[in-house]
Amino acid sequence: MTTSYKVFLFLHILSVVVAFAPASVHPLLQRQFGSDSPQLLQRFAGFASQNGRRVYAPALLLAGLWGILIIVTQEGDYFAFDQTWVNLALVVWIAMNGVVHGIIVPSERKLGAGDAEAEKRLDLGGMIITVLFLIMLYLMIWKPGL
Repeated sequence: MTTSYKVFLFLHILSVVVAFAPASVHPLLQRQFGSDSPQLLQRFAGFASQNGRRVYAPALLLAGLWGILIIVTQEGDYFAFDQTWVNLALVVWIAMNGVVHGIIVPSERKLGAGDAEAEKRLDLGGMIITVLFLIMLYLMIWKPGL
């Protein structure tokens, strides 16, 4: 393994951890703040929206970029773009970005602005991203078609 491969693998894993940290923490905080006060929930959603746009969504984009660079920089043909698991991972990554940028971040922004109906859409986005994350984990670990 080359040094560049190891660096990109490190950055890939780090980006995934950053991108998906809120997927496990935010639903718990959302419930806790929501049960205490709608104002607390609104304030939390506002902060979550800001962090989503500045930290989590860019980390998800970078995770895919680093993953592509892992394939490009690895030695030999162990990983290649013609492998099933790689193509499926790209499709799932695109879907994840669609959910984050099209459902989760806008719903957090609306909830932070006081739209209580956005909480249902945020919950739906959270469920979808969790399923996509589990699919991605399966693809990354078992590499079907390799």
